Amino acid sequence: MEQKFIVNIIHRPELSPEYAEKALGKGKGVRDESLEIFKFQQDCAHKYGLKTTIQITYASLFSDIIIEMAKEDHDKYGDEIGLSLLGLPCPEFKAKYQTEDFCIWMFDENTKKEIIDDVFGKFYEKFGFYPQSTSSYFLDAFTINYIKKNYPEVKCAVATCWEEGPKAYHTCNNSWYTFMDGGPWNPWIPSKANSHCPASCEEDDSGIVAIPHLSRDLMACFDGNGSNFGTHPQNVLRGMIYYKENGEYEYPYLYNLIDQYRHLAKYNNGYSYNMMFVGPGWLNRRGRWEAPYELLAKSYDDGMKYYGKLKAEGKLDDMTMSEFADYYRKSHTEYKKGECALWKDILYGSNKEYFWYADPAMRTCFDFNQGGALIDLRPYIARIPQKTGIGTDNVYDASYPYLIQINYRAGYFTHYAGAGTIRSCKVSCRGESTDLCLCRTMAKFERVESGVKLTTDPVTVTLGGIDIVIQSIFTILDAEGKIITQRKILNDINENVTFEEYFTGGFGTTEYQADMSNIILNVDDEKINYSYLGRKVTKKCADIARVEIPDVITAVEMGGDNDEATVEEGIAFSPVYHLSLRKTISKGEIKTWLKLQKAN
Repeated sequence: MEQKFIVNIIHRPELSPEYAEKALGKGKGVRDESLEIFKFQQDCAHKYGLKTTIQITYASLFSDIIIEMAKEDHDKYGDEIGLSLLGLPCPEFKAKYQTEDFCIWMFDENTKKEIIDDVFGKFYEKFGFYPQSTSSYFLDAFTINYIKKNYPEVKCAVATCWEEGPKAYHTCNNSWYTFMDGGPWNPWIPSKANSHCPASCEEDDSGIVAIPHLSRDLMACFDGNGSNFGTHPQNVLRGMIYYKENGEYEYPYLYNLIDQYRHLAKYNNGYSYNMMFVGPGWLNRRGRWEAPYELLAKSYDDGMKYYGKLKAEGKLDDMTMSEFADYYRKSHTEYKKGECALWKDILYGSNKEYFWYADPAMRTCFDFNQGGALIDLRPYIARIPQKTGIGTDNVYDASYPYLIQINYRAGYFTHYAGAGTIRSCKVSCRGESTDLCLCRTMAKFERVESGVKLTTDPVTVTLGGIDIVIQSIFTILDAEGKIITQRKILNDINENVTFEEYFTGGFGTTEYQADMSNIILNVDDEKINYSYLGRKVTKKCADIARVEIPDVITAVEMGGDNDEATVEEGIAFSPVYHLSLRKTISKGEIKTWLKLQKAN
């Protein structure tokens, strides 16, 4: 299989960078330094034979020097001139709009349209054409749809910052009031209904290709503060993931992270992607994140050098954003194919392994350190039509809701049994039981005609003095929102073993559960209206166990091999719901399925 690794190098000349202005004060000094940093970044890329996309900011549109530099680099190096919706809070913007706000997705709809028309009009005035790319930390569906309708030249946009949710908020001393997690980690075509969701068909296609704001470590970022783990070199410095040897600073993790993204070609038909999008505030001469300017500059230059080395070896294609959008459209002609990432721990040296999957129906994550348990599940199939910004119910919380999220709603390991959201399996024999969450394993990946299949290394559980060798197989059906699970007994034990496949869920975007009173649980036609009473319904050899969650327009069903199925509501102290299927066998396998649906 031919391997194609693509990188987007993106620079934005922020003349009033938010971070630097807060630290250094306002005025000509900040602008002069920002201009110097932008030139340094551009020179680093060009020195190593790389072309960039220059995302012109609002402030830059008032700078003749920046305009001329961008035109020169476009003519000389083939750099693309795009238009960023970051970098708004310059003096001209604040005077015109009489606000200290600066995030495009947080304004009301009329102001969003006014700002977009203002910025795009100013860009056309300066360059004589409209841009083919734009960017922000997050772009909601309303903004993308408005831009595409009125400025159809735009074909690519930086549209979200992966996993910037409550974890980012907490690591910013509870002061970073903007949540946007739950979206894809790799490029996607956004749905017209919700920009987090990959489009399901041509009618649902927003008309652009979206890319993430940074390429993150898909394990360290999910488990901890994402701002410390990205292919932006200054993230690695902020995470203190470097050392000094023989007088030189070294940061092998940065290169390992880039290589991990290269490795994703193995799971995505030979294609892999990486990006770096860096504003000048990270490279100011007073230093940042306990790192002096000399180290900030060296790390940036070394990062560009590594990309340049890969390009010289024929292992990397550097593209502008619009070039990448054209490539993506040609190579991703089927909407339903899932994006895959079997991600290994490259930071701490463990054997921990996650598998990330995203398609138009769902985003999910399997943790093979917990036997293949589902630890994150987002129901893209619901196409939840969130509006974001002032005047909506989501002024600052643009995250796509979860059904399972172990970092916000715990998982198997809780101080109060059964309280955490997770999808796993309990195994019982001779009066003893365990959970496969306690069984560390690894997985093998393969693409099959209907989707993708993950086969775990066998694990051995000892119950009542009996060793039981179990292998799990997970098959995800592309764009169907369906996961088929097989549990195989591999040894001859001649004992009855009970498998209980269970789903413990909640919903929301933060740690705190909204009211669950609208939830309906049922096994076949026996129903519970959720009332926090801890009730349960069990039925022999049921067709389905089901939950409907109107607040997120989603239903979850479980079915397949079972002797009995149960649904159970939680209590106020433990606001979750449970679905489970139990089956007893002495040999062979059981097969069950989990399916997401859009609810009426």
